[in-house]
Amino acid sequence: QVQLVESGGGLVQAGGSLRLSCAASGSIFSSSAMDWYRRAPGNQRELVAHINRDSTTNYADSVKGRFTISKNNAKNTVYLQMNSLKPEDTAVYYCHVAIAAMHFWGKGTLVTVSS
Repeated sequence: QVQLVESGGGLVQAGGSLRLSCAASGSIFSSSAMDWYRRAPGNQRELVAHINRDSTTNYADSVKGRFTISKNNAKNTVYLQMNSLKPEDTAVYYCHVAIAAMHFWGKGTLVTVSS
């Protein structure tokens, strides 16, 4: 069973930065793609950023140029650096991994961006 624990959320003013972390039990990052999703109040969950096993990345159009996903395989941790934050980035952010057709999610960390 994979456990994912997010941290790093909080309250920040528009234009500020936060770095989210997702720590995983077990050494999964070197063999699995990882994602960050978010769910804003009243909205559906959306994919924010994706990092492949070879560390290539993909981003939602809404965060391109502002967010950066990265990982440290030795620390079993994936990060989401968020810069130039906007009020519309306010959401609960979730770490996700799919392994052998099973989906694992963290409990999420709340990011609130004030205007």
